[in-house]
Amino acid sequence: MKISALLTSAGINIGLCVLFLSLYSVLRKQPANVRVYFGRRIVEENERLRGAFILERFVPSTGWIVKALQCTEEEILAAAGLDAVVFNRILVFSIRIFSLAALLCVFGILPLNYFGKDIKHVRIPSESLDIFTIGNVEVGSRWLWVHCVALYIVSGVACILLYIEYKHIARLRLLHLTSATPNPRHFTVLVRGIPKTAKESCSDAVDDFFTKYHSSSYLFHQVVYKVGKVQKIMTGAKKAYTKFKHFTDETVDQGCRAITYRCCLCGTSSNSFKLLNTECEQNRGKTGNESSLKLDDEECTAAFVFFKTRYAALVASEILQTSNPMKWVANLAPEPEDVYWSNLWLPYKQLWIRRIATLIGSIVFMFLFLIPVTFIQGLSQLEQLQQRLPFLRGILKKKYYMTQLVTGYLPSVVLQIFLYTVAPIMMLFSTLEGPTSHSERKRSACCKVLYFTVWNIFFVNVLSGTVLSQLNVLSSPKDIPIQLARAVPGQATFFITYVLTSGWASLSSELMQLFGLIWNFIRKYVLRMREDTEFVPSFPYHTEVPKVLLFGLLGFTCSVLAPLILPFLLVYFFLGYVVYRNQLLNVYRTRYDTGGLYWPIAHNTVIFSLVLTQVICLGVFGLKESPIAAGFTIPLIILTLLFNQYCRNRLLPLFRTFPAQDLIDMDREDERSGRIDEIHHRLHSAYCQFPDTEDVPLEKIKIIGGDEEQGSSSGESSGKETREDPKRDLSHPTLEGLPVSRLRHAVKSITFLIRLQKRGLSE
Repeated sequence: MKISALLTSAGINIGLCVLFLSLYSVLRKQPANVRVYFGRRIVEENERLRGAFILERFVPSTGWIVKALQCTEEEILAAAGLDAVVFNRILVFSIRIFSLAALLCVFGILPLNYFGKDIKHVRIPSESLDIFTIGNVEVGSRWLWVHCVALYIVSGVACILLYIEYKHIARLRLLHLTSATPNPRHFTVLVRGIPKTAKESCSDAVDDFFTKYHSSSYLFHQVVYKVGKVQKIMTGAKKAYTKFKHFTDETVDQGCRAITYRCCLCGTSSNSFKLLNTECEQNRGKTGNESSLKLDDEECTAAFVFFKTRYAALVASEILQTSNPMKWVANLAPEPEDVYWSNLWLPYKQLWIRRIATLIGSIVFMFLFLIPVTFIQGLSQLEQLQQRLPFLRGILKKKYYMTQLVTGYLPSVVLQIFLYTVAPIMMLFSTLEGPTSHSERKRSACCKVLYFTVWNIFFVNVLSGTVLSQLNVLSSPKDIPIQLARAVPGQATFFITYVLTSGWASLSSELMQLFGLIWNFIRKYVLRMREDTEFVPSFPYHTEVPKVLLFGLLGFTCSVLAPLILPFLLVYFFLGYVVYRNQLLNVYRTRYDTGGLYWPIAHNTVIFSLVLTQVICLGVFGLKESPIAAGFTIPLIILTLLFNQYCRNRLLPLFRTFPAQDLIDMDREDERSGRIDEIHHRLHSAYCQFPDTEDVPLEKIKIIGGDEEQGSSSGESSGKETREDPKRDLSHPTLEGLPVSRLRHAVKSITFLIRLQKRGLSE
């Protein structure tokens, strides 16, 4: 690829970024888009913007950038949680290390690469990008020691900054543990693999076991029930209740007939609301021993066990309960909002099979993805493209700008389109593994997406361009470092265009929230539906963390070998620092938090990137016949691995469990302050599988007209449904002819079913 093709790709992406940033600064000021760009703030502060015409709303501005930069780390922690702080620190670390690498390598190594061979240089736009890589340095050149010194400086500073960030995040994690309000998960243990017999129920088995072996600290327990249908009914009731809450202070036209449906088998008419109400009225007298809900058969071999102190729960979760490790498996429970109830029903003995199956499925999917990646590499090499598609040969020769567009912009765009399918598939694999919490599922998907992108974006692209065609790369694993040393400098041009397309353009798309903007427009102006104030998306850590870490890998591996990528990476990290802070503060809502568990993933990825860079440089120095530089690189690899081992021993245990010292101090403080009884009382409702469902208040709805089929029941309730002394009389185009009385009966029927289920639980 030539410089002109790179400039073409850069120009297109810069234009897209400027366009998207300008559109965002205008669209965020429009009242119609307030749910898209300020979803978190609207939910938490319950604000509404006025729709008055203001000229300033239609003028691009940079005020949002200033607000994002002025926000402190404490504000991010309070607004979005510790995971958001960890993600922000990953960006800060990347900005610091690659700023140093850019100053050192662009001004120190890039000139050495450019003048590495005694050749006649042409004009810069016509130069090939390969001339700026280490591949242009003469074999046996005495200037290779400069590359080795730069490698030492970048690796050493990266380790120092990495250790500083590790200590800082570990301190925040401890503060998150000790300074937070009493968390129910600290007193709760999730027990799985409970042996179930025909003589006693699962609940009795749990009570007998923990009363016998943890009598001094055991408080009570709650068995998990496999009641998926009731869970769906409860979810539907909640949604109906949410919709009805929006009808408050509205005028509803009742002058329409009830909607009936024809049965496909007998052809008679029926009304679903009426039938549901009738059946539930008939079952009201059967709430005693005649309940048809056989909950003993629906008991799962899992239960939440509550302890009197945090320390007792920690000890119970860390020790082996019985001599059979597959029975009575205890782990600290996730937070109540974080519980993934569907996977609690899975038998514990089945989990290892699921993990193996999802691992095999992920590997198969990774290898299937080789097909589009290999095709994309053909697009980046003009000679191979003309051989595979001969009909393009004339077009590419006649029109020079088409050549620049195809080689400089098209490959990374096509690859990005294929990559949109990766995250949903990996999230599906992570769900099938059987995690017990939403955060664990997202963190597992993050690791899978990271492995996938590192393999397919880095290794496959590197090897498919030069080595995969020779079909001998996997036959000799000991030669892989040499093969990478030959391939990475040649593929640096593709990585630069990938940073432009997947980095700059994706950040602009993230800021614009294109999918949310389009759906908001369809919902409001096409479907004429009300704004959904409850649904606000959570931050997609499983896609954004792997993306940032992948760009860090590209930066480390190319910093010494092809430094031209560093300025483009710095622009991405600076832009990402502003964009992601704005999104975390305004757009996304935090429903659950892992407590900073994404940082060990980032730390391990950075260490892997450093070691991989050093191994590739070792191979390059060997190919360039520089024994001194190659010899000094080997101790650097050993020192980096020793540093990683020190961090694993010193700091990683703080992310795996909670320190007993802090938990005991918190327990004693609660006992001294007299809060321990109140905490125990709150535990009874913390992990409730069936929360209470309220009746829907419809007293404030004014009814116009009447329902011909509602009979005396509607007449009796007309006094409640008619509002006295209304302050305003509003109408809504989507509510005309809505049978409110029948919907009310339906929701009350669903409420009755849930209460019937809860009565069965308590018996």
